[in-house]
Amino acid sequence: MTREEKSQVIEELTAQLADNTHIYLTDISGLSAGSTSNLRRACFKANIKMAVVKNTLLAKAMEASDKDFGDLPTTLVGNTSVMYSETGNAPAKVIKEFRKKSDRPLLKGAFIEEAIYIGDDQLDALVDIKSREELIGDIVGLLQSPAKNVISALKSSGGKIAGIVKTLSEREG
Repeated sequence: MTREEKSQVIEELTAQLADNTHIYLTDISGLSAGSTSNLRRACFKANIKMAVVKNTLLAKAMEASDKDFGDLPTTLVGNTSVMYSETGNAPAKVIKEFRKKSDRPLLKGAFIEEAIYIGDDQLDALVDIKSREELIGDIVGLLQSPAKNVISALKSSGGKIAGIVKTLSEREG
C-alpha cells in the first residue's frame, strides 16, 4: 500500500468515525469464511456496517478525529473489525446472538455516545443499553401512566357519584 493509499484510507476512516456515534471494535480472527459471511449477513440485517481495518491506520484516524477515544486505541492489537451502527446496542446484540454458535467475535471495545467500554466483559452492559427509541417509549409510557390512572379513577367513581346524586334526589322527592 502506497503512502497516498494509506492517507486516503485514514481520511475515509476519520470520516466514518466522525459520522458515527456508536462504534464497536471486535476480533473476528479464527472465524471460517462461512462464519464471517454469516456474521456480515447478520450485521447487514441489523443495519450495522462492518469492516476489517489495519490497526495502525485506525489508530491514526482516531488521532485525527475530533472525538476523544480515551484508551480505545490500546485495544488495537491483532485482528480488528469495526462495526458502525445507528443504534447503540445493535452490534452488542448481534455479537451476543452470534456467539451462541461460536466463540467469536470478541469485543475489544466500544465508543457509545462519547462513553468508552473496553473489554469483552462489557458485552452484557452494552446489550442492556437502550436505544433512543426505547428511551422515548419508556418516557411516553411513564407520562401516560398517571393520566390513565386519573381517567380510570374518574370512570370508576363516576358511577358512584351518579348513584349518590340519584339517591339524594330520591330522598328529597
